[in-house]
This record gives sequence, structure tokens and C-alpha cells, in this order.
Amino acid sequence: MAMDAHEIEALIRAAFPDARITITDTAGDGNHWAAEVIDESFRSMNRVQQQRAVYAALKGTMDGPNGALHALALTTKAPG
Repeated sequence: MAMDAHEIEALIRAAFPDARITITDTAGDGNHWAAEVIDESFRSMNRVQQQRAVYAALKGTMDGPNGALHALALTTKAPG
């Protein structure tokens, strides 16, 4: 079953409670999402580390063909 924007945001928010999080349905189909996560904790991480941290927060929802989250384009950064 596909995830909705609120579910995706809730998983990310649990790991990054102070982050600015924007979730967008990029294809309008409820299966292809984009997330922008801006959090102070990213300041000490490179981009790969930032994205790994967010994917870890998703707790396996993208694992394999039966994952609840089909596609997620991810943008991460520290606040400007």
C-alpha cells in the first residue's frame, strides 16, 4: 500500500523534530514523492551522510519492490 505525504513526513519528523520538511507528490499519483529536509544537524554531514540519515528515518519503507514508498527524490541541507 502506498504512503501519503503525512506518513512520510511523520517518519522523517520523528528523527528530525526541528527540521523544515516539505513533501511533494511529483507525479500526482501518490507513488512518486520529493522531500526537502532542512535541519541544523546536517551542517556537520556531507550530502551522502545527510541522505542516508533521512533514508534511515524512513525505516525500510523503500526496501525492495514491495516497499510502501516507491520513489522519493530527496534534497537535504543545513539552514542557510
